[in-house]
Amino acid sequence: MKTILLVLILIPSVAQALQVGAERTSLYLPLLEGKNVALVVNQTSRVNGSHTIDYLISKKVKVNKLFALEHGIRGDYDAGEDVANGIDVRTGLPVISLYGNNKKPKKEDLQNVDTIIFDIQDVGVRFYTYISSLSYILDACGDFHKTCIIFDRPNPLANQIAGPVLDLSQQSFLGMYPIPVVYGLTIGELAKMIVRESWVKSNPTLKVIELEGWNRSDLYKLPIKPSPNLPTMNSIKWYS
Repeated sequence: MKTILLVLILIPSVAQALQVGAERTSLYLPLLEGKNVALVVNQTSRVNGSHTIDYLISKKVKVNKLFALEHGIRGDYDAGEDVANGIDVRTGLPVISLYGNNKKPKKEDLQNVDTIIFDIQDVGVRFYTYISSLSYILDACGDFHKTCIIFDRPNPLANQIAGPVLDLSQQSFLGMYPIPVVYGLTIGELAKMIVRESWVKSNPTLKVIELEGWNRSDLYKLPIKPSPNLPTMNSIKWYS
């Protein structure tokens, strides 16, 4: 009687390198061919070491407008400071402020725009104003038949959910959605929820360029501080 020896060789799995949405260029550059593009960006908007503005222009994407949220497109405005319309000195592109009296893009703001790209690092806390601005942008895309593309980025607090759900009688720009204080979603996931739950009045066309090689339990250290008052991971934790 022959004895057969089976040898099981265990090959360790190799963790896939994290790619944020902005780095998955093969998924979105074809969508931008022949399109007039506006960007919602700030200092965290980076692609392979370059600002998203500069990267897309280098790839011959027709970027013709920039929208600024709190702290501006380069992160040089203080918290709560009104962000003015103007011209980006580095590119010569017009900058339209969506922080201050005007929070939602108007019809004239979206002339010669087919697609709005939203590329902003979130911190996973309900009263962070960038996610409120996202609502107004999605609503405008629905109103004026534009496409919104979100470059997803990890949520540094994605492995936790905490705090009460917002009482909508207290709804404001510092809290727009019936979600907990710490809500455990990436900004792309939140955008999908906003649309599917009809938390915006219109019905926008949304495309999320999802993350690759990221697990919700992974510790994600932000490479660039998301706002002037959140310079460290400890500050983000205490912010919530």
